[in-house]
Amino acid sequence: MFKQLRYFIGSAGPSGFGSKSTAEEVTEACPDLTSITAIITGATSGIGAETAHVLAKRGARLILPARSLKAAEDAKARIISECPGSEIIILPLDLSSLASVRSFVSLFLSLDLPLNLLINNAGKFSDRHVVSEDGVEMTFATNYLGHFLLTKLLLEKMAETAKMTGIEGRIVNVSSTIHSWFTGDGIQYLDNVTRKKIPYDPTKAYSFSKLANVLHTKALSKKLKEMKANVTANCVHPGIVRTRLTRDREGLITDVVFFLVSKLLKTIPQAASTTCYVAVHPALAGVSGKYFSDCNESTKSKLASNEQEALRLWEFSDKLTIEKAIVGFKSFTSLRTKQFIV
Repeated sequence: MFKQLRYFIGSAGPSGFGSKSTAEEVTEACPDLTSITAIITGATSGIGAETAHVLAKRGARLILPARSLKAAEDAKARIISECPGSEIIILPLDLSSLASVRSFVSLFLSLDLPLNLLINNAGKFSDRHVVSEDGVEMTFATNYLGHFLLTKLLLEKMAETAKMTGIEGRIVNVSSTIHSWFTGDGIQYLDNVTRKKIPYDPTKAYSFSKLANVLHTKALSKKLKEMKANVTANCVHPGIVRTRLTRDREGLITDVVFFLVSKLLKTIPQAASTTCYVAVHPALAGVSGKYFSDCNESTKSKLASNEQEALRLWEFSDKLTIEKAIVGFKSFTSLRTKQFIV
């Protein structure tokens, strides 16, 4: 009850920030980011665009991956109009395609740039059943699996950059409180929904992808410690905000729901605050494997807190990204014997 009250009135938590804090406010303690190179997925609109704008304003060099290069060029133009002199590089990336992720990483590495910050922000809510070119349900493929591979392929670069520069690297996975809505055997669910063995429920598919983001963060933090890399990984819930993700489903029901919860909605600058706080605030040096909302550490679901399941999801994801995903699905029988429950 106290937590909800604090959200409504916007009172600050232990970090000094709260639900009403904006991305610009939480980055005031780190005004000079000229030594930082950041990759931000989903930066052409909404929370990602605000995150990119604020980091550029503080001097960071930005790499903006995008499926639509036109949308990315428009986003770049908007940033430069407000932050002249910003260094922004656009590269093609379709997160639903494992081949596209590998191509993006190859292009980025060919630029021979450092990489201090990776913000896995892009998200998709597919209201109908679609399977990716790799044979995976589209929401999971875009929101989680593409980011998993992207992160895995960039880990060495981030660890190398941190070692050479002495600047801590940070990885931020954008999830949602909706991750707590999913219960049960996630791998079995993914198999069933991909093969259309069960009816497609877009909200359940979305909640599972967001649970996977939280579990990924937990396993990733452990992997980074094993690597002894000066890189942290944390997960954030940005809050309830009306972005293009929901506007794609305009209609009477959607409008009524958002009217009823209007007092819960954040502005986009407020929604981007937790991402920016976790990405660059000096107070979080060395903090890893945590889940944040309203710029403060928060509680995740019991399932999302299970370290064993986080590591099992990592192994499963590793298999899907090493092999052609559809081939990976053919070996589900053997996977079930290991009880992958996420």
